[in-house]
Amino acid sequence: MPTSADDLARSMTAAWNAGQPDRVIALARSAQADAADSEPVLALLGLAQQQTGGNAEAPETFAQLSRLRPEVSVYWNNLGLACRHTGDFAASEHALLKAKSLAPNDAEVHYNLGLLYIQQHRWPLARDVLLDAVHLAPQFVEARLEAAHACHVCGNIEGEEAMLEGADAWPPQPAGQALVLASILSVLGRLEIALKVLAQARLPEGPAAESMRLRITAQRVALHERNNQLDQARRELQQVPLDALDALGAGAVDARIDVWRAHAVMAMRERRHEAAAALYQRVLDVAKDPEVVSIAAFGLAAAHDRLGQYRDAWKALDIAHAMQMQIARQVTPELSVPDGQPLPMVARTVDANAYASWKPLASPSMLQSPVFVIGFPRSGTTLLEQMLDAHPGFRSMDERGYVYQLIERMEHAGQRYPADLAGLTQTEADQLRAVYWRLVEHTLPDLGQRRLIDKNPLNMLCLPLILRLFPAARILLCLRHPCDVLLSCYMQSFRSPAFMAMCSSLQRLARGYADAFGQCRRHLEVFKPQVLEWRYESVVGDFDAAVPRLGRFLEVEDASPMAGFARHARAKPFIATPSYARVTQPVTAAAVGRWMNYRERFEPVLPILQPWFERFGYTA
Repeated sequence: MPTSADDLARSMTAAWNAGQPDRVIALARSAQADAADSEPVLALLGLAQQQTGGNAEAPETFAQLSRLRPEVSVYWNNLGLACRHTGDFAASEHALLKAKSLAPNDAEVHYNLGLLYIQQHRWPLARDVLLDAVHLAPQFVEARLEAAHACHVCGNIEGEEAMLEGADAWPPQPAGQALVLASILSVLGRLEIALKVLAQARLPEGPAAESMRLRITAQRVALHERNNQLDQARRELQQVPLDALDALGAGAVDARIDVWRAHAVMAMRERRHEAAAALYQRVLDVAKDPEVVSIAAFGLAAAHDRLGQYRDAWKALDIAHAMQMQIARQVTPELSVPDGQPLPMVARTVDANAYASWKPLASPSMLQSPVFVIGFPRSGTTLLEQMLDAHPGFRSMDERGYVYQLIERMEHAGQRYPADLAGLTQTEADQLRAVYWRLVEHTLPDLGQRRLIDKNPLNMLCLPLILRLFPAARILLCLRHPCDVLLSCYMQSFRSPAFMAMCSSLQRLARGYADAFGQCRRHLEVFKPQVLEWRYESVVGDFDAAVPRLGRFLEVEDASPMAGFARHARAKPFIATPSYARVTQPVTAAAVGRWMNYRERFEPVLPILQPWFERFGYTA
């Protein structure tokens, strides 16, 4: 048995290099106190304790090292990791922040701190520190994946996309990470890469392998369904029959949830609503994670709604929104207060006097400008977008926040929005338009001479910037009965934390609707742009008349290709919005007046909406 500290360290190093962490621990425990307390011995002992699952002992070992050499960041980093594994999050954060202060350019320390914040569901902090890790080490794949995950939860689509650049070339991921990565890629419309990630996933050893195989197959079902590839989804579903779950151990809860959800999604597509409701209820009976619970509850509500079980549907919606508010509080706690404003842009206004002070600028013609499709979410914007995209002279890019990015760019440059639009110089306006078109080109490199369709419902709150840069642009304002809009929003699982908060109650949602249209209508009166009110009920009621009317407004000679939107949508690889299934079918008036099934729920908010009934010509 080695007696000196140096001999002990050499023996432990040999055992470590031989892959014998248990022997490393045994050597340290059998050594005399003075030898066992040396720095090299403690460093090896701590690593061995972590590797063998001796997490209860590892924190004290690394704490001893940190006291011995407080200037060494790696010891604080290892202490933070050890404390996180034991659940001592406060000690873990203290240690990792100390490590970061000692080694501010160490990407691994930032990464470990980000993992801690993810485990605590402190998503904005996790996002920021993980983005820092990627900035320090751009090829740090694990950091990019976790940063994308944090951006995803925070609703930061641009951050997700940036983090996942080149993901198709990443090495195979452990199965758990592969599931997360594939899910995020799916939301971004990157089906082929998502399927590749799942195909290459590294399965765990032992009994856990079968559970993970079922989860991966279930996610392939969801991916194909989300992309309207129903035949492929059905083939994958055959690989995960419900009775396959009988052979799983009691702890395989995630596998059961994923398989039940896959069968439920396909049952809804096949209009087997009773079966879907039963499957979603199974998920709710065992799920704990707020996101999983909310998705299942929204699915259950949709199934009950189709069955005419409206009270049960509303009960499920109560559960869904309670879970979404838990998520929103973690991401944007300021929005969880009842009077928080989830749409802060409604306060950014330009009145007639301010508009009169705008300096004249040269600007693009109507044909050189995008066509902007706006309106409150769930008012028919996706149907209109697909109609336009079906015409060979137009091209859409799904929902992008590029107008909002331009506003952020102005503010980062020290300009106030919208006040400083008045003094915008020609050069500044040209630069902003150039940034916009570069963003578009990144998404649509083959746009060519086709006219761009910029469909983002909440661009309705950004009319000052849109009309400063593109004053000749055609604007399509989508309208629908306010109560049908609110019901559709309330039954929808939104990714944006702000929308989660706004949809947390009908009262808050109605106020958001009134605030948004109040600001939008004031700007339409000030700017008087070329705008067409596109009323959902009129379109589905007389589609044949709506198509040529749209063509005339956009100065298109032959608008008839727009009538083939459903066929065109079925051929598209991805449609980003929740209406991805609906717009592959012909128009129908089935959703008109749907809110009347829940009229008693709407009675308290009708006074808030009354001015908009009158303005838009609807009745309650």
